[in-house]
Amino acid sequence: MSRRITIAYWLIPAEPAHRFLQNLINDLAGRFDAPVFEPHVTIYVGADSTDALETVLSKAAQTCKPIVLQALEVSHSDEFIKTLFVEFGLNSKLRQLNQVIRSAAQDSSDYDLKPHLSLLYKRMSVQTRRQLARSIEMPFSQVVFDSLKAVRCISPTLSRADVEVWRVVGERLLCN
Repeated sequence: MSRRITIAYWLIPAEPAHRFLQNLINDLAGRFDAPVFEPHVTIYVGADSTDALETVLSKAAQTCKPIVLQALEVSHSDEFIKTLFVEFGLNSKLRQLNQVIRSAAQDSSDYDLKPHLSLLYKRMSVQTRRQLARSIEMPFSQVVFDSLKAVRCISPTLSRADVEVWRVVGERLLCN
């Protein structure tokens, strides 16, 4: 499998959802000896281009207002980066942001936008994942996302070590 350094563009939830989700991620990481990370929805993953980074963030921040996403359900999978996650509905504003980033990055990545916010990265049995997914109650049906971060990461992310080397290399608030 080919692995490379990429830039992932993340939507970051606004308060109070950010605090709730960060506390949940921290709790799950502690209980299951897993990595801690910031709550985010990945919008796009493309080439590691420092030149394009500022352009991408500026265009996205100028073009897009804060985005409200509908939380659908807490789910799980055997994919490391989707061990346990909140699934969100895809909407036109999210598609537009993905297109703005894709276009500004001038990158032909085949990233498939499936909006979700991971809560845990850990290899575990399907029974444990299922039980965890059923046990989590989201206190809100919609989440507002008001900022964008660019994160240098290894793709695909396959382990705790991969998560622990993620580095934020840029960020912007989405304009109101």
